Amino acid sequence: MKTIKDIYKIGIGPSSSHTMGPQKAAQLFNDRHPEANAFDVTLYGSLAATGKGHMTDVAILNTLKRPTRLLWCPEIILPFHPNGMLFKALDKDGRVTDEWTVYSIGGGDLAEEGKRYVSADVYPMNKMTDILDWCEHTGRTYWEYVYEYENQKEVEDYLMEVWQVMQAAVERGLQQEGVLPGPLHLARKAAMYHVKAKGFSHTLQSRGLVYSYALAVSEENASGGKIVTAPTCGSCGVMPAVLYHLSKSYDFSDTRIVRALATAGLVGDIVRTNASISGAEVGCQGEVGVACAMAAAAANQLFGGSPAQIEYAAEMALEHHLGMTCDPVCGLVQIPCIERNAYAAARALDANIYSTFTDGHHRVSFDKVVETMKETGKDLPSLYKETSQGGLARDYEQMK
Repeated sequence: MKTIKDIYKIGIGPSSSHTMGPQKAAQLFNDRHPEANAFDVTLYGSLAATGKGHMTDVAILNTLKRPTRLLWCPEIILPFHPNGMLFKALDKDGRVTDEWTVYSIGGGDLAEEGKRYVSADVYPMNKMTDILDWCEHTGRTYWEYVYEYENQKEVEDYLMEVWQVMQAAVERGLQQEGVLPGPLHLARKAAMYHVKAKGFSHTLQSRGLVYSYALAVSEENASGGKIVTAPTCGSCGVMPAVLYHLSKSYDFSDTRIVRALATAGLVGDIVRTNASISGAEVGCQGEVGVACAMAAAAANQLFGGSPAQIEYAAEMALEHHLGMTCDPVCGLVQIPCIERNAYAAARALDANIYSTFTDGHHRVSFDKVVETMKETGKDLPSLYKETSQGGLARDYEQMK
């Protein structure tokens, strides 16, 4: 299993698979061919279907910086993954000198068939059940497992930077008003929710603040702002909302927040390794569902949960997102994505509370839910996996 740092990528929205991944691929191909006179880039499947709404074309063209022809082929889905790309380098006579097929597999990661462009394996175990056994036998917990196998100083420093970027995205988003870019003309809501929440009593105020924080980060992502994938751009509002709210309400130290980020990163890493965090591959259950599981685990740890209770909180949070489709209206990371981040943040806190009332023992393991999520994703028709052809997005042409 890879480093958890790959779960938390700091970058520009609105989409890790449609913006970050293609930009990274374009940079790699551009660096490989400084002699090229021009490029052809073909986008396939889900990447082509919603690429314009996710600014895929902007990311690629701004990176290659040479004459580039983009071809959109949403009807062609390559067998390895729905987010396929074919890069071709051309000489001055228009002849193809090299070509490269690569896939954006979620969370900003790239892969060829049989080869993944991420760091080397770090962790010897990749199942939650095995890591839970390790915790129970050693008397330690998940964040200590992370520090056991990562370079502790490096990962702590990186997670502190992640936390700072998350906080900045919340605070920046709370100050913004107006309309998000795109044909939906969707008004920003974070600032209004934050003001309204302040006028309620404790319980409603707490929930309203969580909503406002999630909206703030998701709206920043939708407008191309600087955010952290947790585990993706489309689900980037869940973790910051929960952690920011808890840090403000309960005065948790940055050190404890960083440890919670380590545990949450481990949860996301397990899902990425054994299933997927790509909406184009498994639907929104792999994005918002996994973000909710990560946030639930982080919250439960902050409140002193045992390893078994933390695992249960994560399991519950993911289980109740099983089957969630990825159906962005107009191909934008706005409707229903932004609201889903706010609801998932609240659901993560509920999963934490529910688990806290138990001893952590339950029938369905987190690993089983991850396995089920992968199977469910395979069974979902492609029109419900980031193509904007089904679900809520079916009539999107009428909304342009």
